[in-house]
Amino acid sequence: MCVGHRNLTWTLTLLFLSGALCSQWKVEYQQQHICAVKGSSVVIPCSFYYPDKLRVKTVMWGHGKNDIFKGPFILDSEVPDKSSRFQYIGNKRHNCSLKINQVEHNDAGEYTFRFITDKEGKWTGVDGSTLKVADLNVSVSKHNVNGATKEGDSVKLTCRNGCDGDHLSSAFSWLKNGEIINKGPVLYLSNMSSTNSGNYTCSLKTHTGTTSEIINIDVEYAPKNTTVSVSPSMEVDAGGSTTLICSSHANPPVENYTWFKINENDGIVAVGPQPVFFPRDGGQYLCRATNKHGSQNSSVVTVKVEGHWATLITGVLIILTAAAVLIVTTVMAVTRLKRKRTRAPEADCEGDTQNEHYVNWPFSDDNLSQESNRRDGASVEVIYATVEFHTQRKLEQQLDSRHSDVSVIYSTVCRKQPLNPSYLETLDTKS
Repeated sequence: MCVGHRNLTWTLTLLFLSGALCSQWKVEYQQQHICAVKGSSVVIPCSFYYPDKLRVKTVMWGHGKNDIFKGPFILDSEVPDKSSRFQYIGNKRHNCSLKINQVEHNDAGEYTFRFITDKEGKWTGVDGSTLKVADLNVSVSKHNVNGATKEGDSVKLTCRNGCDGDHLSSAFSWLKNGEIINKGPVLYLSNMSSTNSGNYTCSLKTHTGTTSEIINIDVEYAPKNTTVSVSPSMEVDAGGSTTLICSSHANPPVENYTWFKINENDGIVAVGPQPVFFPRDGGQYLCRATNKHGSQNSSVVTVKVEGHWATLITGVLIILTAAAVLIVTTVMAVTRLKRKRTRAPEADCEGDTQNEHYVNWPFSDDNLSQESNRRDGASVEVIYATVEFHTQRKLEQQLDSRHSDVSVIYSTVCRKQPLNPSYLETLDTKS
């Protein structure tokens, strides 16, 4: 059995013998020092040799300060692990290369190979390959920039591979928000606008999984696209309400909003300091958005209050109509009062009709009455009296006490409608 020389206790008597026996056992590392970029994949090339009559049973890779003879090992062919980032790409004859995927910083260190044959032969290749893990670095240089990056400024981004030192030998790709936008070690951004804002990284062209640290570029600018939206409508009924909302794109965000109303006499007058405004009346309005880089005015919007004049006119007409009715009523009342004063007062004939008796009493001179009726025609106005008695018996007593040919005049007389001519004829016949 032949083992690595660190496991042997050499003596002067066995020096020549052991050299002759172990000359056929060997592990070679083609690269003693290897550099890999974080996130990339790296291969540690390796070859091993042993006597031809033997067959290799187990291969293993050790890492760092672990015991290179006893482990633990990051890779063991007897304990396969498909989920491991460490992949054995060699064989059990002479190729012992190791591939590390998605390299991390803690993968840095020394790697050694060990193998075991069927005759219990064991060998470890000491002084293995040393891996260095580096980053991709981005340097930023700004032109005409004082403090924050603003519209119109220019920026230069340079990507460097930590494994190359100061040399730009690697091929790079530039990404913005994860999308490739350019290739090469340097990216120029000139006359920048808001569209240039985003997260920038560089990566190795051959290893897209490698990325530099994120460089965030935030281009600041004054308010733009300042607009006014109206809800529900710019035309509202009298007594209704509408809402004006001012919005603007700005970086940093808008600090102040100011509302203005355009008056014919006073010009432009500030009427509100908030992004939302509730106009009390119709007119022309605009808003102004302001941040530390400047300000911008919106276009003018016109709010119309429908029915305002119609309502006013309707109210005036109602008042005028009411006044006219009042005047007419007053005139009619005064006229009626004057007529009553010029006409003889009429007795109040209202009362208890149960105690009222109507008597048509003609004058005693029948001839005179008849001649007068014929002379005047058929339309004869008969005057009749309304006499109120407390009882019917009293009326009879008064009638009996008077002669039939005596005319009776009563103090209370009401003028009634003319009698029917047929009724007058009946009276004439009776008389």
